[in-house]
Amino acid sequence: MSENSFVKEILERFKPIWALNHALGLLDWDLETYMPSGSSSARGSAQARLALTKQEKVIALTPLVAQARKTSGLNDFENGALRMIMRDLDYYTKVPPTLVEELQRTATEATVVWREARRNSDFTLFKPHLDRMIELKKQEAEKLGYDGHPYNALLNRFEEGLTIGDVDRTFSRLIPKLKRILSKVVTAGKFPPNHPLESAEYEEASMKQVNREILNLLGMPEQTFRMDISAHPFTKGLSITDVRITTRYKRTSFKDTLFSVIHECGHAIHRLQMDPSFEYTPLVNTTSLGVNESQSRFWENFVGRSRDFVKLIYPILKRNLGSTASCNEEDIYRYFNAVRPSPIRVEADELTYNFHIILRYELEKRLIGGETSVSEIPSLWNDMMDEYVGIRPANDEEGVLQDIHWSDGEFGYFPTYSLGNVIAGMVFHKIRKDIDLEAVVKSGRLVDVKKWLQQQIHTWGGTYSPKVLQQKVFGEVYNPDWLIDYLEQKFLG
Repeated sequence: MSENSFVKEILERFKPIWALNHALGLLDWDLETYMPSGSSSARGSAQARLALTKQEKVIALTPLVAQARKTSGLNDFENGALRMIMRDLDYYTKVPPTLVEELQRTATEATVVWREARRNSDFTLFKPHLDRMIELKKQEAEKLGYDGHPYNALLNRFEEGLTIGDVDRTFSRLIPKLKRILSKVVTAGKFPPNHPLESAEYEEASMKQVNREILNLLGMPEQTFRMDISAHPFTKGLSITDVRITTRYKRTSFKDTLFSVIHECGHAIHRLQMDPSFEYTPLVNTTSLGVNESQSRFWENFVGRSRDFVKLIYPILKRNLGSTASCNEEDIYRYFNAVRPSPIRVEADELTYNFHIILRYELEKRLIGGETSVSEIPSLWNDMMDEYVGIRPANDEEGVLQDIHWSDGEFGYFPTYSLGNVIAGMVFHKIRKDIDLEAVVKSGRLVDVKKWLQQQIHTWGGTYSPKVLQQKVFGEVYNPDWLIDYLEQKFLG
């Protein structure tokens, strides 16, 4: 993969950094699944120390990286590995160890408090921790440097090269058209807002069996993949041979856990299908969260909510869930695609989901830009939810406390969800030119879909920046038109 002596030495010295990333990822997974709530202080200290050790080892690569950059004729792998390392170098040389440590410690402790605050629907419990996190993220943005707005520095951490200008342009094309489609759908009543299955209870053991059969259909490997339960579903890719997801069971509306599983499997498939030779290198990562999110949204919505997928899994549902006994395939399809404004992002339908994201995006910009205070956020959240979605949260749990991201300090993350939807639309447009997607899904040959995604996107890992990868695969970047076309055909066609 590399003949350059400097790059080869860099890759050898990167292996301990890979090991630290592996350990930190495992600690994060444990924090969200099995760690006792009283362990947050010690866990925060441990993760902070590991983060500092990682910072030291990354900075130590500076001389070798400088030498490698002077050489010519590097291949795509070498250039990609250097680009990924240089992103870490830029961060760790600008952000001092004291701030790295404080960010990690605050995130670990805030996550535990957020869980308690969410359970009690009490924002005041979480507010001091969010205040502190905002202050630290402002410091981080100042250390990193930025053009125009401090939020740009944070966006770039999650989506290389992304700016407020990119996000604003995407939303300016997407949101008005989504509002128009939504208005027509509501008026037509073709996709009703309510369905009896929304309130139908299910046995957790029965739903777990459904989810196991869904994992089999998706071809999730038993030896390198596992699924657990957490308060907020997530995916943790520790390596190409160790990827873990979680879901949750609410005992009503079985589609919530079903699509949580399909969504997280989309993330997992992305990691599991990377070039195996990337293991232990800087390229064993998705190129960006937007590209990674496109994979989960593609599987969840473009595949999972399609008529063909309903036909595929209909026997599984009938066999395991008594609540579906009187339902035909069309009933299940309408249930999966009900259009109803919801205060909860992870339960939002395809038409209203991006309204949830622009709300969070606007609030994050204001917080990081110093235009509003943390104490104002609950009321602003409720007002903006009313403006975009037409509904006011009943309490903090279904409002400002519903997402884990701010406790983790992941400011700049939310816009990548909408970018993921946009790129998923581009994937849908492109893949249908190469394979008969409808026939493949209906027959259960999902391996054909996985193979296409691997060849086009997954195998490259972090080799190319997100904009370069999009140009390589689609010939365009962040084009929302294909998502809009798909939604118009599905809901109005």
